[in-house]
Amino acid sequence: MPNQLPPLNSLRCFEAAARLESFSRAGDELHLTHGAISRQVRIIEAVLDVRLFERRNRRVFLTAAGQTLLSTVQSAFSHLSDTCETLRSRSSGPLVLSCEPTLTQRWLIPRLSRLEKEMPSTVIHVLAAGGPINFERNRVDFAIRRNDFKWNPALYGELIMLEDVGPVCSPAIAKLGQEAVLKQPRIHSSTRPEAWDQWLVATKRRPLSGKELSFEHFYLSIQAAVAGLGVTIGPRPLVADDINGGRLAAPFGFTPSGFGYYLLSQHSIAGDVRASALLKSLKKLSLATPARRKRKKPK
Repeated sequence: MPNQLPPLNSLRCFEAAARLESFSRAGDELHLTHGAISRQVRIIEAVLDVRLFERRNRRVFLTAAGQTLLSTVQSAFSHLSDTCETLRSRSSGPLVLSCEPTLTQRWLIPRLSRLEKEMPSTVIHVLAAGGPINFERNRVDFAIRRNDFKWNPALYGELIMLEDVGPVCSPAIAKLGQEAVLKQPRIHSSTRPEAWDQWLVATKRRPLSGKELSFEHFYLSIQAAVAGLGVTIGPRPLVADDINGGRLAAPFGFTPSGFGYYLLSQHSIAGDVRASALLKSLKKLSLATPARRKRKKPK
């Protein structure tokens, strides 16, 4: 049949096998068997009457024809994906935003009503999750992540806000003075075990000794500081509301940590109306200073 095209599913299997240089790994990625990937590749070879792979030492290598097809297939998939994302961004469906749990709890949720006012025509669903993100598998549109791990270089990332950190404690402990504060129990989190050491190096202070407490999750270490159990290293975005509300104090101020929080997307944020609006709104919220609550005067 003239101008017969290989099946789209076959091309998808070929692209994965060519990119990963392995039928087995392509099968793992697409949840298929090694044999299923091989059959799909043979379908393309039969339609085009060419060899796409050479098999040597249990590995597969692209032929010249395979390299040509891979370039075209990847370009076509990229255009198709961009078009689908553009159409999706114009829809009125909910926007699913994945955000790290502690940032969700202590920064995003208190600002969610303001974010919805900034984007009144968009319904926002928040998914609390951290680490690497699979947008398609988790059905997520955008993700907010701290850049303390290497994410897929194919993703697009835009900085929302930089992070600075410092010791935080209850106001009662802070009133004791800086020297006394550093003698209080130091609170650690298993998710950021190096926080205290990094702050000591950044501020050129001596290593500390004394009682230490440890919690599994970062938000628990902050809550322990609020409860007056000791002193923890708190990023300003995560403790700003507690400081503003008088529940925490930062007796040493804050020092840049070298990290920041980024909005991640599968596709260029610049070409996506909803992504651009979301990024602009998040940046605006990161710069806004919460109004200090007035304390009632005792009668």
